[in-house]
Amino acid sequence: MSGKENGEALPQEQRHGWLSFIKSIASFSGDLSKMTAPSFILSPVSLTDWGEHPETLKPIQTGQSPEERMIAVVRWFIATLKGQYTARNTSMGSEKKPLNPVLGEVFYGSWPDTTGDGELRLTSEQVSHHPPVTAYFLENEKLSVSVEGHSGQKTSFNGHAISVVQVGHAILRAKRPDGSVETYLITLPTLSIDGLWYGSPYIELTGDSYIHSTTGMLAKIHYSGRGYFSGKAHSFHVSMSKTSAPTQSFFEASGVWAGESTITKSPLHAAGTVFWNADAQPRQEVTVKPLEEMGEYESRRLWKTVANGIRSGNYDVASKDKSRIEHEQRALRKQREADGTQHQLKHFELIESDPDYAALSEPCKHQPPTQEGYKFRATP
Repeated sequence: MSGKENGEALPQEQRHGWLSFIKSIASFSGDLSKMTAPSFILSPVSLTDWGEHPETLKPIQTGQSPEERMIAVVRWFIATLKGQYTARNTSMGSEKKPLNPVLGEVFYGSWPDTTGDGELRLTSEQVSHHPPVTAYFLENEKLSVSVEGHSGQKTSFNGHAISVVQVGHAILRAKRPDGSVETYLITLPTLSIDGLWYGSPYIELTGDSYIHSTTGMLAKIHYSGRGYFSGKAHSFHVSMSKTSAPTQSFFEASGVWAGESTITKSPLHAAGTVFWNADAQPRQEVTVKPLEEMGEYESRRLWKTVANGIRSGNYDVASKDKSRIEHEQRALRKQREADGTQHQLKHFELIESDPDYAALSEPCKHQPPTQEGYKFRATP
């Protein structure tokens, strides 16, 4: 057993607090997202993004066939996984819990145009607190590609790992030169947070997720990881087929979503061709405006003191400001209840039955139902 598995990734002074937190999880009944976590296990970020490889969007438009464009969509999706699920582990020594975004929290960012293919812009908003749900909208106007979606979590503990069922979906739309729009429904994988009792938590993706398009293409992505005796961390296998012949794959690739994967079957590529190499493709950091120009509820301004405390190891400061924010949110909720009012969303509108999901979800029926959706709208 490695030193990391023995808990050496966690400083000695934090191990008692960590074990106390794990024991409280073990005795907690209900959705773990309602629990308050100690500051020393928190990441200094809240809302996340899908845009750190903007260059992967262009092939979604330049692909010459529906099959080629579907391969490009799946490659873009795989390229988002490392930043979403292992970046904190890599940069902070072990997995850290993101800050719980508050209701109405927003994040605005962009990836500047460095290749002539257009700027990618992101808007995220926390549209629900209990249960926690984040809505997001990514768009490259020049490429006529956008991603609209939402993600919520249902969290439970099974005695050795935390299971996080991601409830939600994304819709990628690509407006073609002839004016038609290709639509891709993207479902989300389940997360398993392991290594808890050793003080070295890490995320694995489990189960299956799907991408289904209006062009009749279907991709099934199966996730597997490191078991106690065997297996390789962060492994996946993707197979693509036509919806009309779901058992006859025309494309397959496998490998490590946080590292390198290769093509094993393709009408367009030789077997062994690299599908995606997360280690060889540098992440492009999102650009945001200066803190002094941000609104009160923009993520980096709202959590500035907490984030600075976590990064500097001053957890007392981080805890106090985190408690202040949480207290203010409880007071706002009570005030709304007393007034008989509801929180008004700023950038998104709740749709109880998403027509795109309804039209494309049938081959993805193994996923938890997520009929509702959130429609992006311009700033009021």
